[in-house]
Amino acid sequence: MNVTDIITSLELPVSALVDQRVPKRLLLENGAITASDKRLINDGIQEINWIAAIKPTTVGVPEYRDDGREYLEIAILSLTLRSQAKTGRIAELVHRAIPYPVWLLILQEEQVTISLAHKRWAQNEINKVVLEGEVVELGIESHLKPEAKRGFLQALSLMNQRRTNLMVLYQGWIDTLLALQAAHLTGVFVQVNTTEHAALRREALAQYNHLSRQIATLRSQAIREHQINRRVELNVEIKRLEKKLDEALTNI
Repeated sequence: MNVTDIITSLELPVSALVDQRVPKRLLLENGAITASDKRLINDGIQEINWIAAIKPTTVGVPEYRDDGREYLEIAILSLTLRSQAKTGRIAELVHRAIPYPVWLLILQEEQVTISLAHKRWAQNEINKVVLEGEVVELGIESHLKPEAKRGFLQALSLMNQRRTNLMVLYQGWIDTLLALQAAHLTGVFVQVNTTEHAALRREALAQYNHLSRQIATLRSQAIREHQINRRVELNVEIKRLEKKLDEALTNI
C-alpha cells in the first residue's frame, strides 16, 4: 500500500485536486516555534505537496461552524521526509502551521504514515487555531492481511464516508484510521456504522495502548530488578494488566 494507492482510494472529484508544491518557508513562518523546530523542518522535510482541497464547492459537503471551531476546508497534503527525520514532531508542526484540518500522508523511505488531528479556536488568542486532542497517527503495516488492506482502501472513499458536514467527514476518516489500527491488532478490518460504536472503539483503543505502555514499562523494570520478591510483584502486576489488555481487545 503506497501513497498513490491511498490518494486514489479517496476517489476525489477532479474539482478538489490541487497538485501544488508547498514551499518549506510557509511551514517555517507559521508552524516552527523554536530554532529546533526550524532545523527539523529544514533538515527533515524533502518535499511537501498540496494534493487536494476538500470544501463545499469541490465535493458538495457542507461546512461546519460552532462556537469553538469551524471546518471550512480539509487540506490533503503529502509529505516526503528524509530518513533521519522525526516523523511525529514534524507532522505536528505541519498540523499547527495550516489553519484547516489536515489529511497528512507521510512517506519516509518505504514507510507510509497517515496523520490527522482536529482543530479548534484558541481560547486566549483571536483568530488562532490550535490542535484539539491528540494527533491520530498510524503507520501502514506491510504485513497487514490483503483483505484488511482492501477493506481499508474501500472505506477511505469519499462516497463511503458520512457527508453530513466537513467535521463529520473528517471524524469519519479518523474512525477509518482507527479501524485500521484495530485491524493491526485483530487481523480483520471492520468499519463502524454508528457514532456510538466509533466512540467505544476509540475508548478501547486508548485503553489498549495505555495498558501496552504500562506493561512494557513493568517488563523493563522486572528485567533490571535484582530483588526476587520485587520481581515477583512486578510479574504479578504484569499478568493482571495482560488480562485487562485482553478485555480491551474484545471491545476493539
